[in-house]
Amino acid sequence: MNNNFTEGAILPKLLKFMLPVLFAMFLQAMYGAVDLLVVGQFGTDADVSAVSTGSQILQTLTNLIVSFSMGITVSVAQRIGQKRPREAAKIIGTGLVIFAIAGAVFTVISVFGAGRLADVMQAPEEAFDLTKSYIRICGGGFLIITAYNLLGSIFRGLGDSKTPLIAVGIACGFNIIGDLLFVSVFHLGAKGAALATVMAQLVSVIISFFIIRRTQLPFELHRKDLRLESSCANNIIRIGTPIALQDFLVGISFLVLLAIVNQISVTASAGVGVANKVCAFIMLVPLAFMQSMSAFVAQNYGAGHTDRAVKALKSGIAVSLVFGVVMFFVSFFHGDILSGIFSNKPDTVAAAWDYLKAYSIDCLFTCFLFCFVGFYNGIEKTGFVMIQGIAGAFLVRIPVAFLMQRIGNGSLFKIGLATPCSTVLQIVMCFAVYVWFTKKEAPVGKNA
Repeated sequence: MNNNFTEGAILPKLLKFMLPVLFAMFLQAMYGAVDLLVVGQFGTDADVSAVSTGSQILQTLTNLIVSFSMGITVSVAQRIGQKRPREAAKIIGTGLVIFAIAGAVFTVISVFGAGRLADVMQAPEEAFDLTKSYIRICGGGFLIITAYNLLGSIFRGLGDSKTPLIAVGIACGFNIIGDLLFVSVFHLGAKGAALATVMAQLVSVIISFFIIRRTQLPFELHRKDLRLESSCANNIIRIGTPIALQDFLVGISFLVLLAIVNQISVTASAGVGVANKVCAFIMLVPLAFMQSMSAFVAQNYGAGHTDRAVKALKSGIAVSLVFGVVMFFVSFFHGDILSGIFSNKPDTVAAAWDYLKAYSIDCLFTCFLFCFVGFYNGIEKTGFVMIQGIAGAFLVRIPVAFLMQRIGNGSLFKIGLATPCSTVLQIVMCFAVYVWFTKKEAPVGKNA
């Protein structure tokens, strides 16, 4: 292995592994933020609302693809580690067929159901047609979006995290060029942002294919491998379904929250869209720790070093908490400055800051939650991770958002409190399982 986490100082190794993950996530967040940044500067509130609502729908569908593709990543990695390259090729071939079908289905849903999706999301009347157009254009390129994310999962399964990072960087660069061209020069607003997104990912996919052709793979992928092999398909589905189900249902809860806000006004809708893009950045550190924690803990769990896994959890929480406190103060007291990066409309900035004040509180909690999630994933307790995620979304986040809509007089701060409230429940559940875990007579080890 390139990274051996089972020996040596814990925190330095954890940080060394986390920083590249953080950089890749930063580029991904930049990719998503550029659309709103450019539209916020050169478009109208209706354009901002359309990009906010439309991108949230497309992101939910895309996350379903990304989560499910973990089945391919894990399956391929296992076969490569077991020195069974032909089986890895068969899994990739089966995966390509499965995701081609999924991409085609999502294309039909997005193109022909764009109006219905915008209606379900309660898109403001002023932004309804723009939202529909954004969904339809991005949805028309869903096969490209699927290929873009599928290639990343295959590379990671082969132990290559550098190529997906290059692909994200290329897509981000072309997306910036496309946004500036279509939105600021041709004044296409939300439609231009959608075109830029699809075209940037198309360029990234083409370049990734060229990289694959020039890369010495541990196997040869033949045309006969491009078929649905039942054993390979079952393996992909078995691993990917729980992860995809959790991410999809949690994503639905955030769509419901956005639909609640959309009923208030187009300015409120645009403000929450801006705030969500800011949140994508202020949450980067705990998210990076979550992903890094999974890999670090998994190695030590497999080696029977449960004590190192627990120490890594505590170290991750401590470092993440420092960043959480900083992000709380910045977003709570200076959220207007952060929001002003994405919009030059005073009312939109004010609405975004109001919502950000609630999200800033969540910064203090996610340092615990995300590290716990990474820890439990690492010790193979993914069932519990799914349960706590769904419980937070549907027992707290959605009910509290509906309640605050009724009693909060349109306050985005009060509606936004639904998120930290759900995080509190999830942390309580995580701590309860952790206490049970630490009190067990035999610590979790390789055979747990």
